[in-house]
Amino acid sequence: MLEKLKKLEKQANLGLKSCNSVPDLEEWKIKFLGRKSELSLILKDIKNIDVSLKKEVGMLGNKLRIELEALYNDHLERLEPSKKEQNSSLDHFLPGREVKVGKLHPVTQTLREIKKAFSSLGFQVAEGPEIEWDKYNFDMLNIPEDHPARDMWDTMWIDEKMNSNGEKMLLRTHTSPVQARIMESQDPPIRVIVPGKCYRYEATDATHEWHFYQVEGLAVDKNLTFADLKGTLYEFAKKIFGNDTKIRFRCDYFPFVEPGVDMSIFWEGKWLEILGAGMVHPKVFEKAGYTDPNISGFAFGMGPERIAMIKHNIDDIRLFYSNDLRFLNQF
Repeated sequence: MLEKLKKLEKQANLGLKSCNSVPDLEEWKIKFLGRKSELSLILKDIKNIDVSLKKEVGMLGNKLRIELEALYNDHLERLEPSKKEQNSSLDHFLPGREVKVGKLHPVTQTLREIKKAFSSLGFQVAEGPEIEWDKYNFDMLNIPEDHPARDMWDTMWIDEKMNSNGEKMLLRTHTSPVQARIMESQDPPIRVIVPGKCYRYEATDATHEWHFYQVEGLAVDKNLTFADLKGTLYEFAKKIFGNDTKIRFRCDYFPFVEPGVDMSIFWEGKWLEILGAGMVHPKVFEKAGYTDPNISGFAFGMGPERIAMIKHNIDDIRLFYSNDLRFLNQF
C-alpha cells in the first residue's frame, strides 16, 4: 500500500506537467483527487488494512492529498487570473507613484543657515530653558524691576510660587537669558550663539507673533571693540544674503548694551532692519562676576522669521505657523 501511494505521487506530478489549460487541469483533479480517484479509494479502505500499517498509510495518504490540492491551486492561479485581477482597472505598466518625502520648515532652514554662518566664524551653539526665572530674563541683563525697558516686553508669567529668593517664573521673552547663564558659569573667552523659541503676550499681525524664534549672539574677550562687532556682522550678512550685500548701522537702545545699534541691509532698493546689536553693558559684566577691566564684548540678536521673510519675499509672519501646505510646499 505504501508503494502504491509513492507510485501515485509520481504519476500525479508527471501528469500535472502536461496540463496546459484549465480543462486539462480539471481532468487531472478528477483523476487524482476525485471521489473515485485511486487516492480516495485507498483512504476509504484504510479500515480494512493491517493494523501495523494503518497509521503510516493514513498519514502518508492525507499528506499526499494536501500536497496535490496545493499543487492544483497553484497551477490554477497560473492558468486562470483571479476575478479580482480581471475586474481591476490597475494598469501594471504604469510607472509607480512618487514617494513623498517631508521637507524642512522654512524657519528651520533659515536657522540652519544662521548656525552654519556663525559656526564658520568660530561661534559655538548653546541652548537653554524656555521657562525661565525673571532673574536671568531681566535682572542679569540690566533690566531691574523698576526699569522702564520692561515695558517693551509683555511677559507671560507662570502661575507658580516664587522660589526662596523671591524670583518668579516666566516664558522667556528673548534668548538673552542663556547668555547670562553662560557668563555666570564660564570665564572668557566666549563665542556663542543661542537659537531658540521666545514668547510675548502681544497681538499678532503681519509682522508680530506671540511666539517666535530668536538667535542671540555673544562674544566676550580681552579688548574686543566695536570694529570686531561690525566685522563679524558684516561677514554674517555676506554669508546669508550674498557677497555684494550693503549694510548700515544706526544708533538704537537696548538696556543690556552700550552703545546699541540696529543693523540694516540694502535689499531690493530699500534699507531693511535685520538685527539689533551693541557692546555689552558694564553692569551686565558686573552681575556676571567679571571684574577684569580689560574684558569687553559685544552681543546681537535677530529673528530668523524676519530673515526668511526678506529672503523669500514673504509679507506675513503668520504664514509660518498657519500649517497651510500650499505655503509650506513652496520650500
